[in-house]
Amino acid sequence: MKWQASLSLCELKEDGELEAVYVMGCLSERYREELQKEIPQVDKYYGKFDWTRLLDDLKARYHTEAADERILTTPSHYAYIKISEGCDRHCAYCAIPLITGRHKSRPMEDILTEVERLVGEGVKEFQIIAQELTYYGIDLYGSQQLPELVERMAAIPGVEWIRLHYAYPNHFPTDLLRVMREHDNVCNYLDIALQHINDRMLDRMQRHTTRQETLDLIATMRREVPDICLRTTLMVGFPGETDAEFDELMDFVREVRFDRMGAFAYSEEEGTYAATHYTDDVPEEVKSQRLDRLMALQEIIMAEKEAEEVGKTYKTIIDRVEGEYYIGRTEKNSPEVDCEVLIPTVDGPLTIGNFYQVRITDADEVDLYGEVVE
Repeated sequence: MKWQASLSLCELKEDGELEAVYVMGCLSERYREELQKEIPQVDKYYGKFDWTRLLDDLKARYHTEAADERILTTPSHYAYIKISEGCDRHCAYCAIPLITGRHKSRPMEDILTEVERLVGEGVKEFQIIAQELTYYGIDLYGSQQLPELVERMAAIPGVEWIRLHYAYPNHFPTDLLRVMREHDNVCNYLDIALQHINDRMLDRMQRHTTRQETLDLIATMRREVPDICLRTTLMVGFPGETDAEFDELMDFVREVRFDRMGAFAYSEEEGTYAATHYTDDVPEEVKSQRLDRLMALQEIIMAEKEAEEVGKTYKTIIDRVEGEYYIGRTEKNSPEVDCEVLIPTVDGPLTIGNFYQVRITDADEVDLYGEVVE
């Protein structure tokens, strides 16, 4: 995506619509020399963290006192809050530690100050993100501090919703479930990447967990937060994956019935443990077939789960208007990645960024439909 965007911007530069093109981020952090050869029209490449050098070249200055100030690229009523950078997990297939380095938590007070500032600017909903949420605090405070961070965030007046993305199953901080259960503004929603369920695959992936531990964790989550919405990500075609191991993954998805699920086929990443120690031996055609089968199964499960929502009433935030519908989301729906709630504009007028009680009246394989009840 960034490669294509860079080419598009270079075309605009050649047409005289841009003066210069600068590229910054993960891709240029890792492949700067290659990019300079492939797309020489770019004026300069910067790594993921080269903020001060970029500003120097732009004849600008970094203002440390304004470090927690932001210009939102999302709608004004929600924002993403990154609580850490990097990852210490070193899964066999993942290049993130090679690009971003070791896990580095942001100080808790800095995060809370940013949230308070954004609330003052009208933000109501916060998506909490990191490469790995559950490791938060270990480097700064000597222990996992995600539950305390979320609890303190929930206590800030004006914070209506907090939603958690990108957790890790190994050493999951179960006190987070208490926080979720006790605070109405912490969404009953958790994005936790599991990747696989077969013990041999988990070991080869260096996930440091087992099938039974995974099942026990899911059971604990659903016991402690009965209405929790679980999103996960799974991988097919990892080196050595057999038909039987893939079938076990399919059975796992049938059994657990995730509320939300994404999946992808393994693709070798240069420099990772898998790239240097394993042979990418699952044919691309087999990977594609397995991915299609897995997602087809999840589509059936998702449609059944969406149908179960009909007749229920949810607090719903309105994101935008499209054609004849207001487009909203419940606490079970994260922006951009999950289904949405469509409310006829004839039920309006509704205000973008406001919350309403919405009764779900219908569902299809993609979205929900609803009506405002108060």
